[in-house]
Amino acid sequence: MNSILYGSAIILCGIFAAFVVHEVFRWGQKRADLTDSKLDDIILYSLDKPLCIAIIVGSVWIAVTLFVDPEALLGEYAWLFSAKYFTAVGTFIAAWVVSSFVYSFVSLYGRWMASQTETDLDDRIIRLLEISARYVVWFIAILMVLRILEIDITPLIAGAGIAGLAVALAAQDIISNFFGGAVILADRPFAVNDRIKIDTYLGDVVSIGPRSTRIKTLDYQMVTIPNSKVASSVIVNYAMPDVRLKIKIPVSVAYGSDVKRVKEVLLEIGNEAAARSEYVLSDPAPSVYFLEFGASSLNFTLVIWAKVFNQLWDVQDYVNTRVCERFAEEGIEIPFPQMDVHLRA
Repeated sequence: MNSILYGSAIILCGIFAAFVVHEVFRWGQKRADLTDSKLDDIILYSLDKPLCIAIIVGSVWIAVTLFVDPEALLGEYAWLFSAKYFTAVGTFIAAWVVSSFVYSFVSLYGRWMASQTETDLDDRIIRLLEISARYVVWFIAILMVLRILEIDITPLIAGAGIAGLAVALAAQDIISNFFGGAVILADRPFAVNDRIKIDTYLGDVVSIGPRSTRIKTLDYQMVTIPNSKVASSVIVNYAMPDVRLKIKIPVSVAYGSDVKRVKEVLLEIGNEAAARSEYVLSDPAPSVYFLEFGASSLNFTLVIWAKVFNQLWDVQDYVNTRVCERFAEEGIEIPFPQMDVHLRA
């Protein structure tokens, strides 16, 4: 009689513990709603119900195996409380957690990426991936359970291997591009409307899809790059950490020019651009550097800051125009490549 009471007490404690865990997860889900990332929401959602059920199942197994004689209580069905069946139940619960997490991850991030495109093909691909992910997880779990129950699974593994190899070969590009897109969303190296450079392509991000990223180049050409390539490439983002752009404008003058006066004129042009042009910032202030004795020129660099990364050409046009005008006024010669040839009689 006492053993039944002890067993009942453990089961009640398990139910109470499951209730407490459920309330803790509900509180955590409310806190997770306040964060920008959705990964914490997915984790809490995936663990909530399976963990509560695991606590209750575990308390029942402990109560029966420690305080109650299964054979006396269940007779011929006492085998149900064998350790391997408990392990099998635990495997199914773990598969539930993994399946929920994978499904929610694919659904949340996949559908967000698919919503960035105009066609519905991406939505259908995401739906297929959602279903496929769940089937794969549960198929693996079933194989593990059959193994635990000492059932021969060799034919199933052989058949699954052949089918899996065929699917993997057929869909490897789709899968790699999808996970590449997930990496981009998680790492956030750029966002829509950012100006980026990937390999030799420079342009503004138009969309980030589940299979590819599209950028519009400065020549208004649309370039589609697979996400797997984007995820493994070096990316230059001109919009981060802010939208300002540091511009270096090279200026050359002839040998014999007054270096000090050249620097003064260039700095005046830079300050004038900051004061009069709508494209140039006064903070950070323009600066001038004498950097090189060239083959036929003295080479300077004028450094100024544009307000926005897409104003490069406007700034260069304004500054180069003023350099030509001021150098003409000051009598500063702008050299050109030349070669002196001496002939001996």
